Amino acid sequence: MVPEVRLFLAEDAILLWAHLEAKAGQALPPPFWASAWMGGQALARYVLDHPDIVAGRRVLDLASGSGLVAIAAALAGARVVVANDIDPYAITAIEANARVNDVDVTTHLGDMLTGSGDDADVVLAGDVLYNPSLAGAVLPFLARGVARGARVLVGDPDRGHVPRQFLETVATYRVPVTGAPEDAQIKFVDVLAPKLADI
Repeated sequence: MVPEVRLFLAEDAILLWAHLEAKAGQALPPPFWASAWMGGQALARYVLDHPDIVAGRRVLDLASGSGLVAIAAALAGARVVVANDIDPYAITAIEANARVNDVDVTTHLGDMLTGSGDDADVVLAGDVLYNPSLAGAVLPFLARGVARGARVLVGDPDRGHVPRQFLETVATYRVPVTGAPEDAQIKFVDVLAPKLADI
């Protein structure tokens, strides 16, 4: 969905995961950074199609994974882009993908969910509501960002954890059936914005 952005991605994320674990000699978290998730693709497409959302602003890409959304924000003219993830491998992937796209993206390793997005004017979150426990941590973070005045956008292929009393659809994309195996049945993906500052 985002041909403007070049990414290093795994042909087979499960095989890559097994290889990384064998090399590390220990269990590792799934390589979410090795796929371009549908929610992130839709959010990146939306940002590139509406550059005024990020142009000249400070942007935080929460749970950035491959860096797709962060790179799209940088290409759309964001003044500062911070790509956050809790996986050190994701940080490496983001940095490699930013280099290949010739954009400046600052990485931030660690869990930011107890805060409100620091000083970001815009908080972007692609495919971060994929299970109930993560949604339960991310939604209050997003609400705190809205409460301090940040613009918040979420990309989500309706995995069933979107509270419609808080988030409303601003765009819907029909998506090609490619990417992560978990996305194989997804036909549409939404870009959402908060309706309320409180959930």
